[in-house]
Amino acid sequence: MRKLKNSELDRLDVDGFKEAEKSPLIIVLDNIRSLNNIGSVFRTADAFLIEKIYLCGITAQPPHKDIHKTALGATESVVWEYVENTMDVIQLLKDNGVTTIAIEQAENAVFLNDFKVSADQKYALIFGNEVKGVSQEVVSNCANVIEIPQYGTKHSLNISVSAGVVIWDFWAKLNA
Repeated sequence: MRKLKNSELDRLDVDGFKEAEKSPLIIVLDNIRSLNNIGSVFRTADAFLIEKIYLCGITAQPPHKDIHKTALGATESVVWEYVENTMDVIQLLKDNGVTTIAIEQAENAVFLNDFKVSADQKYALIFGNEVKGVSQEVVSNCANVIEIPQYGTKHSLNISVSAGVVIWDFWAKLNA
């Protein structure tokens, strides 16, 4: 088995990405501290043709060298917008018929593997701060809360890992 060269991967260029049909997924980053995590989410969003990323609160915005280091140019392909108050984004999305889902550990949360995805629905996945998670106000105003099942000793996953797991799961279910 031979590893493929980048030139053999047949990836989209930035213009091709912008013209491509997007996954019905929007990402909301609620007060993310780590610029590397932000960049990683951009890169994952690019990989799965995410429609848009909202950067909220203290979440840093491109251009920034530490975001660029992990995004590897995905800040040029993925549409993004900064909105100071996460609740303003949640309300806007709800007003536009988007199902808002906090990725958090909460009472009555649905495990990711049990969550049923509908191909005719658009979803906003909200990921929270590395220490405090998604704010309680945002959790309380979301249509659903999804928890990633975990079986070890730790209480959480890194936000960029959580985003990768959840985005992949939704993409796989939407394209099954």
